[in-house]
Amino acid sequence: MLANEMLFHTATTVPFRTMELMKLRASQINGCGYCTDMHFKDAVHAGEKPEDFNLVAVWREAPVFTDAERAALALAEDSARIADNPHGVSDETWEAVRKHYDDEQIAALVAMCAQINAWNRVNVILRTPAGFYDPETKTARYKDLQKQQ
Repeated sequence: MLANEMLFHTATTVPFRTMELMKLRASQINGCGYCTDMHFKDAVHAGEKPEDFNLVAVWREAPVFTDAERAALALAEDSARIADNPHGVSDETWEAVRKHYDDEQIAALVAMCAQINAWNRVNVILRTPAGFYDPETKTARYKDLQKQQ
């Protein structure tokens, strides 16, 4: 899963910010404190504005997100709420996603949704506590993975 995560940030043209927005929103919905903490910190560590990421839970009311980011956030929400909607992603969400992303990017967005939902479940099951994540550790891990390839 770690290698997949690195690929999402190196082998796609989907912006880092968009991926982190999606991961943060899914983590909030899934109640994963560890991942919520991680993706906020990763975004800020990468230079994103903390104010923007503080507004992810209320993205519909916040003007700081582009239409493309809103489509990705809707996809992240729909993917995290499958138990609430057995039909999966709404037609409205797919329409917005297709308007802003090409097929390759959509594949990356869908894979990211699956990945973050899996990570959320792992960390919730293991009761991984929030608040102790250090983004420098992840940066070092990715550098090590890149050397191995």
